[in-house]
Amino acid sequence: MSPCGSQRLRAFRTPMFVWTPWMESFKFVADAKIVETDLEVVYAPLSDVKKRLKIDWYRTPIDSTKLKSLVRRRDIRGWRQALGYLVLIAVTGGITYYLFEQRAWLAGAAALFVHGTIYSFIPGLATHELSHGTVFKTRWLNGFFLRLYSLLAWVNFHHYKRSHTYHHQYTLHPEADREVVLPRDPALRALFVVSLFTFNIRALGERIGRNFLALAFLKHFREKGEWGAALYPESEVAARRQAVTWGRIVVLFHAVLIATSIVFSLWPLPLLITFGSFVGNWWRYFIGFTMHTGLRDNVPDFRKCCRTIALDPFSRFIYWHMNFHSEHHMYAAVPCYNLRRLCGEIAWDMPKPRTLMEAWKEMRETARKQKDDPSYQFDTPVPRHSGLNRQYDNLESSLGDLAPPGLK
Repeated sequence: MSPCGSQRLRAFRTPMFVWTPWMESFKFVADAKIVETDLEVVYAPLSDVKKRLKIDWYRTPIDSTKLKSLVRRRDIRGWRQALGYLVLIAVTGGITYYLFEQRAWLAGAAALFVHGTIYSFIPGLATHELSHGTVFKTRWLNGFFLRLYSLLAWVNFHHYKRSHTYHHQYTLHPEADREVVLPRDPALRALFVVSLFTFNIRALGERIGRNFLALAFLKHFREKGEWGAALYPESEVAARRQAVTWGRIVVLFHAVLIATSIVFSLWPLPLLITFGSFVGNWWRYFIGFTMHTGLRDNVPDFRKCCRTIALDPFSRFIYWHMNFHSEHHMYAAVPCYNLRRLCGEIAWDMPKPRTLMEAWKEMRETARKQKDDPSYQFDTPVPRHSGLNRQYDNLESSLGDLAPPGLK
């Protein structure tokens, strides 16, 4: 037993340094493992990791002409996705507001549940695809809707674009991608599930209190321990200033919204907008948690570290088609509305999409096995004829317009 509690060993391909305060020194962890304790692992600076960590990602070969067609952005498709989703939110919000004004409390609560269920797909989904800049052909439209959705749902897109760039370039390689770190617990504890179907106080505390207010007023990221600080080294003054400024704009917007609702007795307004993304998070959780949970890290194959699931058309729409998650990581420049076509083009070399039930069964079984063997990860079977190699051009490895200038 260590001085700070029990330790857990986990396979890791690259030796790292771990701070051990009781020794007042850095301890080199040999045998390609790191020791995980209550303390945070101290990673090397991202600038050093980028120089050393080069991942030769496997991508299913696809005809260049077909790929050029798939990555083509269309404003009409962008309007259908971005504006259609916004109209859907406005309609559910308007119905909810009307019912509360009429004091139809039960009907209003049901409408609020539907509104929150759809609204909760803004952070990390609507803002995700718009961060890639692939929704519209016209670039300023991507920027406009990205800012609009980020404002509505407490998203700092400056911070997200930096973090998500690393997530794509180094997917599930924890040295350089701490946006998603395995293992993750597919929790179904009673109180947690209740919060998913009502009001997610924990998510509110993390996104607004712990992260947003700390950034806006303390100029400090607290998200996921050291990850926020790692994204903004001292040399990145301008990038941090952008994130801080946007954080303050969002806080000011919601403060004015709440104040206005108090002065003019528009009390449902903050519930629908300011706190809308924290209501009814259940569907976002159940389908969104399948992206990477239970899969392998430190592998150069998106088929083994990402999971594609089958969904109905409506869920695909509000999920911004991210159920095709292996395909999205493999060819991130393909707009979300073309991912289904991409899935069909490369299906011969991809695992069969899981149903939602199959994905959750897989995740839960993996979590149970990890209790006895923390190093266990599910190894997704891939087609036997895969493994073809060829040179990839810049279009295939493109992330769209995701990466900020300093990270390109």
